[in-house]
Amino acid sequence: MHNTSMQIGNRFRCYPTPAQAQTLLAWIGCQRFIYNAKVSEDRYFRRFARQSLAHAGQFAPIDQQYSHFKTELTPWLGEVPSQILRNGAVLWKHAYGRYFSKLSGRPGIHRKTGEQSVWITSELFSFKPVVDKSTGEITSYALHIGTPKFSLGQIKFTTHKKFKPAASLHISINAGRWHVSFNYDDGVPEPSVQETTEYLMQFSENELRFATVGLDRGVNLPLAGSDGQKFGFTVVQDKRILDQERHKKRWQRRQARRTKGSQNWVKAKRKVARYHRYGADVRRDVAHKTSFNLASNPRYKLFVFEALKVQNMTKRAKPKQDENGRWIRNGAAAKSGLNNAILASTWGKTKEFLSYKARRSGKLVIEVPAFYSSQECAACGHTHSDNRVSQSEFVCQSCNHTDHADHNAAAVIAKRGVRLVLSGACIQKKSKKCGILKNKVGEVISEPVASLPSTLGETEVSRLGGNTPALWSLTQETPAIALA
Repeated sequence: MHNTSMQIGNRFRCYPTPAQAQTLLAWIGCQRFIYNAKVSEDRYFRRFARQSLAHAGQFAPIDQQYSHFKTELTPWLGEVPSQILRNGAVLWKHAYGRYFSKLSGRPGIHRKTGEQSVWITSELFSFKPVVDKSTGEITSYALHIGTPKFSLGQIKFTTHKKFKPAASLHISINAGRWHVSFNYDDGVPEPSVQETTEYLMQFSENELRFATVGLDRGVNLPLAGSDGQKFGFTVVQDKRILDQERHKKRWQRRQARRTKGSQNWVKAKRKVARYHRYGADVRRDVAHKTSFNLASNPRYKLFVFEALKVQNMTKRAKPKQDENGRWIRNGAAAKSGLNNAILASTWGKTKEFLSYKARRSGKLVIEVPAFYSSQECAACGHTHSDNRVSQSEFVCQSCNHTDHADHNAAAVIAKRGVRLVLSGACIQKKSKKCGILKNKVGEVISEPVASLPSTLGETEVSRLGGNTPALWSLTQETPAIALA
């Protein structure tokens, strides 16, 4: 059995001084500038290579070069460490590596709004241990950032658990709140998904059903378990989120009435961001607590979700026209409210958090088709639309089985998950990944770490858009071409 160790993530509050905050904001802006400059450069080459004969056969360099962006027009780039600028180019290349691995679209422009962060590698920071003089044990670590030329000094941060120093970290700001986040390999072996699946296939159907919980996702009740458990927001959380949402809309109206860029406009903008951040913090907290309660239950070894395409479910309502071509009501307001409720129900976050917490415990999270799960009886299997009497009541028209509609659907989902595992059809393919590595000389590089051909050579991909093929090497390094 081949076990791999797991990456442990940490996210702590940090408290830079006003001077340190200004410097960090400059680092964030310069790294974002390099990233966006690489995006713009790539778009320029791809656009004019299709329209200009002089650019025929020339492609944007897929590399980590950034020095040509440091000109007399950008003197402020020389006021930050070169590693900050280099990391911006590395992040862009990493994003392009994900595109080549078909994990995402092409890199896009990073905006100034929302959460902002800077990636800092080991050349620019150090965790210095704080030793207890009486016992000689390491009690904590002090975070020092900068170089002798660009020194920020020690940045205060608070911890809520023990950690190990990391090779790189991110410092982020969102609505005036700073965080430092990093991950490290804890060395604890973790079974793979395939190994866990093969282990569960050794159980009998009754044994596996006892160790399985089905999880039905809804709007009124975010998560319902097949064993009768209910997971969602408390009454206090619901009330506070509604209050914060009301205040956010009020300050959005005030911001719209104020002169853009004025001090009062900036004040209103910060208020809106803080109210928005509160709702996100509560939803993240609920997702973490729900996933922890499920993963830490010793009875459960298999967690089954219904496969929902949330992106499709939250699309806008399509415009409607009558036979005369006039626009008519299409229920857009109601659909918008439903979309907001779905996106605020923590469906995705709960499954994401539960997946890695369960995997670490040797447990499995899978999805099964959701069709007719709300109309099928968990007791006899009879499926009919009349079984769903109301939003919360389920009464089987065949065997008179009665249950809460969400819990009955969760029980149906659990049964489907057990059959899927025992049939061997849920063994997942190896997922594609794209990581940031270091070469022998310590230079940061970004390359796909999986899904590559077994032999070196060239592969046809579309770099221009459409069906136009182009050759790229496995290292994705393209020499820069000077244009006349």
